[in-house]
Amino acid sequence: MSKWRPVTSGVPQGLERRDAIQRDLDRLERWACANLVKFKRAKCEVLHVGRRNAKHNYRLGEEWIESSPEKDLGVLIDEKLNMTQQSVLAAQKANGDLGCITNSVTRRSREGILPL
Repeated sequence: MSKWRPVTSGVPQGLERRDAIQRDLDRLERWACANLVKFKRAKCEVLHVGRRNAKHNYRLGEEWIESSPEKDLGVLIDEKLNMTQQSVLAAQKANGDLGCITNSVTRRSREGILPL
């Protein structure tokens, strides 16, 4: 009969993961205070990746850190791991390009366009 084996990859799981990340953030905050370093907390964010992962809240010092989509290698990643936001941005860019092409063609009169 097969049995569950403990995860030995070094990657914390579940609530243990949440506690480990918060511990690291607390340690980072203590280091910053000891070394007189200030964080721009408005720029500190948490990247939540995964559809079925619980979305935990973290804090840096006394402030809660927001989770937001991030762009890496040209691909937007958010907590749903889908391409919706990426597709919307690509469609907006394509529509803008098509609008420029349409405007440049319609501004020219028929006499100005040479037949091939």
